[in-house]
Amino acid sequence: MRLNRRNFLHSAAALGAASFVPTMGFAQQQLAPMVAPLDANTVAAQQLIDTIEPILSYDTANNLQFAISQYEPFAAAGGWYPVSQDVYGLALGSDTSNVPLLRQRLMSSGDLAPSDDFPNQFDDSVDRAVRVFQARHGLIINGTVDEATYFAMAVPADVRLNQLKLNLARVNALAGSALSDRYVLINIPAATIEAVEGSMVAQRHTAVVGRIDRQTPILNSKIAQINFNPYWHVPKSIIRNDLIKYMKENPQYLTEQRIHIYDAKGQELAPTSIDWNTDEAVSYMFRQEPGADNAMGHVKINFSNPYDVYLHDTPQKALFGENTRFHSSGCVRVGEVPSLVTWLLQSNGDWNGGRVDSMFQTNERLDVSINSPVPIHTTYITAWANRQGTVSFRDDVYLFDSQGKVSFG
Repeated sequence: MRLNRRNFLHSAAALGAASFVPTMGFAQQQLAPMVAPLDANTVAAQQLIDTIEPILSYDTANNLQFAISQYEPFAAAGGWYPVSQDVYGLALGSDTSNVPLLRQRLMSSGDLAPSDDFPNQFDDSVDRAVRVFQARHGLIINGTVDEATYFAMAVPADVRLNQLKLNLARVNALAGSALSDRYVLINIPAATIEAVEGSMVAQRHTAVVGRIDRQTPILNSKIAQINFNPYWHVPKSIIRNDLIKYMKENPQYLTEQRIHIYDAKGQELAPTSIDWNTDEAVSYMFRQEPGADNAMGHVKINFSNPYDVYLHDTPQKALFGENTRFHSSGCVRVGEVPSLVTWLLQSNGDWNGGRVDSMFQTNERLDVSINSPVPIHTTYITAWANRQGTVSFRDDVYLFDSQGKVSFG
């Protein structure tokens, strides 16, 4: 099942309530360097959310409580201005009577400064407001009211309010457990990773997490080992659900992917010796050779857990640029992974960015134990706020909001 904002609206309607908090000022610090020059409105939108505050910390509950206190009366009064399909496709330069409708919607949610003037021009101020809205909802920041943006705007204020209240309960439960000075946080609905140190975000990474039918589990563990240029031992579930199908479609698939087959005695088998019309393949071991095209890319980040999941690199870099990044079989793919690996290996003393990059370039197989294992938490937070008053929302991809789930133990 592919995530679709129409599906989210149905589940949100069943949920019954959730809120939206207007922005109260731009953050002054930007965490990640720009890959390419960006326009000022995009930079402003990114700065609004790229603050040093973690999604999960002792302060998050206070920020959420403040947001709720502002928007309970707002939602009770009817919420923000409703948006119609007439605003779909509007972008900088549009000159139509539908632009005032968009202006009112953006003003009511605090993304556009209040005004008594509603001209038909989609000007620079509206462009900035749309980009701010997109940033707060984890969407591609392009300034266009595209499908994803339109459906996010269509979620009612009372639905967003209930989303805030539910996530406040989650944060209270999560933050009540001990958070160490250094930890890695994966927020599944946002498909993001934060490396936190001294109560501040040291790094923030885009991620790809488990799809709806193969969910990334919620867990607490410690990252203990880095595997550079690992072999990929294909899980039996993927052999059964994916590899057999791929081989039926393309008999050269395993050869092209440099995947070898071994029996229980370690003897290599030829793909042609297996009946791909049965489940025979599940009884064998499939191993992909190290390299950039390996399913785990150049690195695997290990932590103990009963689900056999881990963090890893990926050759499919284009996935990090999508709005909905729910494609994996439960493991988590990490964007800009070399910098996270370098951060994790700080306690080892003899690793830096240059050495990590060298390992990627040489394809050398090496396993490194982390001297001071780093706690890792996978969480499910669909609404959060920072001290600047900016509130972010994400889709309820696993339908935990609609089920009213607070704890996941």
